[in-house]
Amino acid sequence: MDWSQFQRIDPHLLLGLINTELRNHANSLQDLCRTHDIDQAELCAHLATASYHFYAEQNQFR
Repeated sequence: MDWSQFQRIDPHLLLGLINTELRNHANSLQDLCRTHDIDQAELCAHLATASYHFYAEQNQFR
């Protein structure tokens, strides 16, 4: 998947994609963002528009 345009993806759909990536391929949000060259603050802000926030303890957005 081309993550460079994640801002164009509906945040409800993006939630599933990001959480799957976190579960299967990334050890942390920082790892995911570094691997896919994603701005972490932008990603969190985009998901926050749908009231999703990152929980480090679970390594997922909710």
